[in-house]
Amino acid sequence: MRDRPAVMVAVVMERTAQPNPWEDWRHRVVEVIADDGTFGSAPRKLHDDGTVSRWLHPGLKLELFADECKGYFLNLTAGQPVWFVPWRAVEGDASLARPIAVSLSYIEADRWLCAEEKVDNVPLQDDLREWLRVFTNAHYQVEAPRRQRAQSFLSPQERERQARALQGPDHG
Repeated sequence: MRDRPAVMVAVVMERTAQPNPWEDWRHRVVEVIADDGTFGSAPRKLHDDGTVSRWLHPGLKLELFADECKGYFLNLTAGQPVWFVPWRAVEGDASLARPIAVSLSYIEADRWLCAEEKVDNVPLQDDLREWLRVFTNAHYQVEAPRRQRAQSFLSPQERERQARALQGPDHG
């Protein structure tokens, strides 16, 4: 089995105490940074002023998969490419939250959101954007458009009109 392209990263999360009358805590992903192994493996507090604190969560591995290239392509072509980071509050202690994964695929992020996970995104660094672009260009194959079946409730004349409209003015 071939090794997949991968990078190790750490996620920086911010926690705000009582950001409004309805929440005791608000968590958000602030940054995804390269992890060369010097951060260790346990989350650690970087800053705490009593209201806002920042936590480093090291040791998350991002692997690229050829079958996720459509999701990578959507990320790369949607403006500013981003990291997608799903996270959860720690069970039994809502004052703490931890990232559960990292991804660069829009489709994977959509799956997490459909599963009602909390997902934040932060900008992808330029060097990793290029790494992702090279991988995506090498593996992404655009799917052929699927033929849409005629709708049975349309008359043959309406179907023909619809077909001509889809072909455009140069074909009709």
